[in-house]
This record gives sequence, structure tokens and C-alpha cells, in this order.
Amino acid sequence: MSVAPFQLLALQAAHDRTSFHSRSEPLNRYLREQVSQDIRRRVAACFVALSQEQCIAGYYTLAAASVLLSDLPPAMGKKLPRYPTVPAVRMGRLAIDCAFEGQGLGSALLADALERAARAEIASYALLVDAKDTTAAHFYQHHGFIRLPHANLTLFLPLATVQALSSFPK
Repeated sequence: MSVAPFQLLALQAAHDRTSFHSRSEPLNRYLREQVSQDIRRRVAACFVALSQEQCIAGYYTLAAASVLLSDLPPAMGKKLPRYPTVPAVRMGRLAIDCAFEGQGLGSALLADALERAARAEIASYALLVDAKDTTAAHFYQHHGFIRLPHANLTLFLPLATVQALSSFPK
């Protein structure tokens, strides 16, 4: 029997955040210094991938958000109610420790975020991401995300798409 290489769960106080090192110093600093406050204030939730040695191999954050109906591609906006904004979930941060790069962990964390957002009991139209650069934007596009027409680094994936492709109950 094989053992799953990573365990995905909500960040807990007991998790060692000091040894996490990604290629982005702002993302490292956020995990070390800010995330606990955001969780306590209920402005973000943080989920981590723990290695078998219980090291944080990667993390992402989720928060409530909205997108202006007028910012969506016209063909998609026409199918939605005429409210000024559409509810969404924002994945604010996604980072992988350098020691765990190249193992598909970024895609696994993204899949976990999509599943959590799609399973939420509070309605949400899409998962939004703000890519930090064009390389990150290409990563999200590879996974089916669509660029907002007037914000090239902000992308979204309708959660109905996730539900249609998934085997979990709708």
C-alpha cells in the first residue's frame, strides 16, 4: 500500500511555518508573519500541504470575494442575473516550498481549492485568482481559468465547470 505524499488540511498553530521557503519572499513572509492574523480576523482561510515529515510543502489561501458582472466576458455575463456583482471565492496566495517544486503540488493545491470552493454551502459563481505574473497566469490558464477581459492577471474558473467535471455531489 502506498502512502499519500502530502496531507492537505487547514493551517494549525502547531504547524512550523518558519522553515517554509518558496521563491517568493512576500509569500514566505505572509505565511510566517500575517496568515494567523488573517485567519483570526476571518478575512482568509489557509490550507497547507504537509509532507510525511510534517513540513509545510505548500499552501494557499481562500477568501470571500465578488466580481463585477460587467467585468466578466459578455457571453458569460449574459447568462447570469443582472446583479451588479457576482459572488466568488478568491484564492489569494499559492506557494510551494523550493524543496517540493516539480512534484505537481501546485496543481494539487489548486485542485483542492477548487473542490473546497465548489463544495461550499454558500453559493459562489467562480474561483478568482490574481496571478503574480504572466508565468503564473499561464499556469492557471493551463488549468482552464479564463482571463478577465480588462485585467490580464486576474483569472477565474466558474465553479459549475468544476462540479460538472467532478464526481462529488452537486
